[in-house]
Formats: sequence, structure tokens, C-alpha cells
Amino acid sequence: MFARRVAVVGTGYVGLTTGACLASLGHTVVCADIDEAKVEALRRGEVDPLEPDLADLVTAGLAAGRLSFVVGADAALTSPAGSVELVFLCLPTPMGVGGVADLTAVESVVEEVRDKLPPGTVVVNKSTVPVGTARRTAELIGRDDVAVVSNPGFLREGSAVRDFLDPDRIVVGSDNQDAAERVAALYTRLGAPTVLTDAVSAELVKYAANCFLAVKLSYVNALAELCERVAADIDDVTEGMGYDHRIGQSFLTPGPGWGGSWLPKDTHALLQVADVFDFEFRLLRASIETNLRQRQRMVDKVRLAVTGSRTGSLSRTRIGLLGLTFKAGTDDLRDSPAIAVAALLRQAGAELVGYDPAVSPDSEAPELAGIEVVDDPAVLAKNADALVVLTEWPEFRTLAWSDLAQLVAQPVVVDTRNILDSDVLGRAGFTVHALGRRRPGP
Repeated sequence: MFARRVAVVGTGYVGLTTGACLASLGHTVVCADIDEAKVEALRRGEVDPLEPDLADLVTAGLAAGRLSFVVGADAALTSPAGSVELVFLCLPTPMGVGGVADLTAVESVVEEVRDKLPPGTVVVNKSTVPVGTARRTAELIGRDDVAVVSNPGFLREGSAVRDFLDPDRIVVGSDNQDAAERVAALYTRLGAPTVLTDAVSAELVKYAANCFLAVKLSYVNALAELCERVAADIDDVTEGMGYDHRIGQSFLTPGPGWGGSWLPKDTHALLQVADVFDFEFRLLRASIETNLRQRQRMVDKVRLAVTGSRTGSLSRTRIGLLGLTFKAGTDDLRDSPAIAVAALLRQAGAELVGYDPAVSPDSEAPELAGIEVVDDPAVLAKNADALVVLTEWPEFRTLAWSDLAQLVAQPVVVDTRNILDSDVLGRAGFTVHALGRRRPGP
């Protein structure tokens, strides 16, 4: 494998992981960001966000001289080793009006650097972008000697480094075969299956994959509700399903709804693409609607657990929230199902206290408005009318539940992640309301 000189524009979640991992594969990588303070911190090896192994890779890349950080895209185009050969665009594409992805940041950078790109450069769209973005990027660049490639990433928060270095597949799309092969060659050491296709198909792969997972999650959440109504057990049902290799075990765990920084954005973006081409994507739309309903269903379960009725009042009840981030292993609150459920509980009049291993009580994140964040589960439990597990942090299984039972106003737990052992909590004095189980336990 030939080592390449790579520029990565944007040091957010995707950009920093991409830069650090490519450097670990032997390439020379310079990462650019407009945030001077962030660049200085990265030069010192200080990494944010929370992501396993990422800080170690950054430190190793800096020490080896294969990874560097600069301010601004212009500075990234010429590295100490010479002109860059590939430029990865890893810029934010937030959900805009009508669900379409906002490409303002991407287009701004392209316009900034298009006249400064060395001849023969390959520009790579790495972030999730709408179908047709590669074509739009090529039009903005307007140069025959610069190729554009779509190379979507498939990184899960909490396991991004592992996903990058041990991928299920590499997807590369371009109308320029040579450019596509140059990008694919960056990953040769990984030995992963590689899909070489056109740019539009590559762009659609990312949306298709994420939206399929969203549909699967909505399906299992609806199935859990059905299990409750017919007195079946969701764990047994999904175990029986999961042994079918056509279905698999993953994404068959019910929860308070799907969220995070990708699935909501990608599902709405794909719907927008379908609308543009006059296709009514009913299945995907129903999945989104099911997800929104799931959040309200969690509130109804709390009502039932606290008042004995799905329509009972939660006014002035004290509810302890175990977990605030959208998934365990991250500190990301963006589009967190936990926060969405919390907002509905607050609207219902509940007083909210929250604890999360990755969220500081000093946090000023706007998502936490109306939640008293504490740093001790015992403080959370004091005088609580119910404890609600909203994020699947493993440490919640081993809390001192017997001690917590002495602090709560009502020994009730609503486990929206099905991670707790109801027998253990039953011996501690709690009644557990889980999803899709035959009855509260014990």
C-alpha cells in the first residue's frame, strides 16, 4: 500500500475519527478546523468528544508525525511533505427546513478551496450528504483536473474507531474510476469488502442503511407493545427471531425510541429525496411516526407505574432519570430519546432529576433545560416517585438498589431499555416496569 498525503476538513466526530484512523494506517494526514481553540487543544492531544480509543490514536499520530492540525482549509492544502493528494470533506450537514440536509458548510469550503486545489486532487465527501451532492460539488469546483468521490462513513458513536478500522464494508462512488480506486486504496490494509459504484448509488447506500435500521427499531418497539397486550415476552420473541440469519440479533432490543445525531436527520433527508422524485415512502414515514409515538408511550408507562393509570396526573411528581445521553458510551445529547421523553414528562408537570455518567451537573447544554442534573444516583433517588432508565449504561445494573429503595418515595422503576434484572430489584424492594414483558416484576 502506498502512503498518501491527505487533508481532512472538519474535526467533528466524523472528521477527527477519519483523520486519526487514516494516520494510524500509515498515511500523512493534516486536519483543518476554523475553531482555533479546538485546533490548539488537538495539537496537545486533547480530544472531545468522548469516544473510546480516539484520544490514543490522536496522540500516537501526533507522536509519529503522521497527524497534524491546522486552522482553516487553506492551510491544509499544503502539508510539510508536499501538496495533498486527497481532500476529505467532513463538515456538518444539519437537518434544515423540510428535512433536507443543510449543505452550507460543505459548499462554503468547496468555494473557498476550489481554485487552490493541486491538479489531480481527489475531493471526497465523507459526511452523510443528500443524493446528488457529488455532482453538485463537481459543479462548484468546475475543474476537469479535480475529481469528486463519495465515500460515506458508517461510524457508530461509542465504537467509531472500531467501526473505521474493522468495517463491514467500504463504499466508494464516483464517475471517475481512477479516483474511486485511489480512495479505495486508502483502506487496503483493512481487508474489508469494497463496493465500487457511481456517486449517486454511494450516497444512497448511507441513507438506505441508516433508514433500514430505523425501521427495524420502530418495528421492535411496536412489537414490544403488542407483546404487552397479548401477554407475550419480547425477549423470547426477539430471541426466536434473531436466530434467523436473514434477520439477525442486532437492533432487536426495544427502547424509548431511536435518536442521536444521524438517524433522525437521515430518515427525514431520505423522505425529502423521495418527495423530490414524487415517491411516497410510506414505510419510512410510518417508522418515523412510530418513533414519535414511542416517546409518548414511555410517558404513559411512567403514569401507569406512578399513579396506577395510563391517564393519571404526573403534576408535582418527582421523577429520577437514569441516563440522559442518546446511547451509552457517549456524551452526546443531540436528539437523545432520553431528552425527548424528559421533555414530555416535564410538559406533564413532573419535576425531573437526572443522572448520567457522562454528563456533568455543571453542564450548560441547552438540552438539559428543566432537568436538575446530579452526580450521585442516591441524590437522584431521594423522594422520587419513580426512577426511569432511559440510557443503557451498564453501571445501572449494579447500582446499590437496596440502598436506593430506602430513599425513594415509591419503589418503582420504569426500565425503558430492559437492562435491569427484575429479580435483583425485586429483592431490593422495587417493582420493575419494562418493555414487552408479561407483567411488572417481581
